[in-house]
Amino acid sequence: MTEAILLVGGKGTRLRPLTVHTPKPMVRAAGVPFLTHQLARARAAGVDHIVLATSYLAEVFEPYFGDGSSLGLHIEYVTEDEPLGTGGAIRNVASRLHAGPDEPVLIFNGDILTGLDIRRLVDTHESTGADVSLHLTKVTDPRAYGLVPTDDTGRVLAFLEKPTTPEEIVTDQINAGAYVFRRSVIDTIPTGRPVSVERETFPGLLQAGAHLQGMVDSTYWLDLGTPAAFVRGSADLVLGRAPSPAVPGRCGDRLILPTARVAPDAKLTGGTVVGEGALISEGARVTGSTILPGAVIEPGAVITDSLIGTRARIGTRSILTGTVIGDGAVIGPDNELHTGARIWCNAQIPAGAVRFSSDQ
Repeated sequence: MTEAILLVGGKGTRLRPLTVHTPKPMVRAAGVPFLTHQLARARAAGVDHIVLATSYLAEVFEPYFGDGSSLGLHIEYVTEDEPLGTGGAIRNVASRLHAGPDEPVLIFNGDILTGLDIRRLVDTHESTGADVSLHLTKVTDPRAYGLVPTDDTGRVLAFLEKPTTPEEIVTDQINAGAYVFRRSVIDTIPTGRPVSVERETFPGLLQAGAHLQGMVDSTYWLDLGTPAAFVRGSADLVLGRAPSPAVPGRCGDRLILPTARVAPDAKLTGGTVVGEGALISEGARVTGSTILPGAVIEPGAVITDSLIGTRARIGTRSILTGTVIGDGAVIGPDNELHTGARIWCNAQIPAGAVRFSSDQ
């Protein structure tokens, strides 16, 4: 197995304002674009040829990764004129694959952080003779996901929609967003229209009698589709809870990128990342957060489980918990922003304008 497809065309609407100017896979996690972690893990598993299926803000990928040689890869780029869905995107890049009809092609969703044993998934695919093999993971509460029950050999029995009643929860196994396709199966996906691999391709293959194999791997797995999850994923990479050979430094309580400035008495904990050119001022406390390049945290500010956009500024004594601050936004002194707040790019909040406590 030497090649893979990475599906990186989504708009990342749930992550806005992070994705206003940046496609989701290029938002920084643990100091580098998230896609870097996926590419590095694929390379470590033996992949050397990767096709990126791009769409939204497609023009930013190639200038950053080039031909992939810096990562030991050969990367090609295919851009959709119109969004084609997961299945349509896979079919749209098929002409760039080198694999023979019966050879395996690895496919990753571009927003999953996982400790999946990639080689084991490929070995399972080849040893079972499957047409498609799926990484499955077990979750405590499967109500937010489609369910994938299997028999005692791991063969997939059905693809079930999100359960709405307790009786419909027949398994805790869900589709974890990584697959191995037999190359010839990719050619059966319709061309020229949107296709969902989850809702159309997989159920259709199952109905046609194809062999779909599930492999449960319940190591680290996180869907980075929401701001809270993205911030957590970045922190887990820094802390070493999520594996990646692409973290640019030692795992630990914090990661400070070159040219960042941190005051001696500032406190950084919980997997906090401080990007290039950012400033953490005197007395600031930052926990489990991502501070993107060029951002400024003024004296005495307290930042927890938050993401501060490129060149944003957080004012003196402001307190942010579970919030996302867009690129270039300015939060004046003495503001308090709590869980779920999203401040759009270049917005400005005056001093003391948003509070949850008295101003005394």
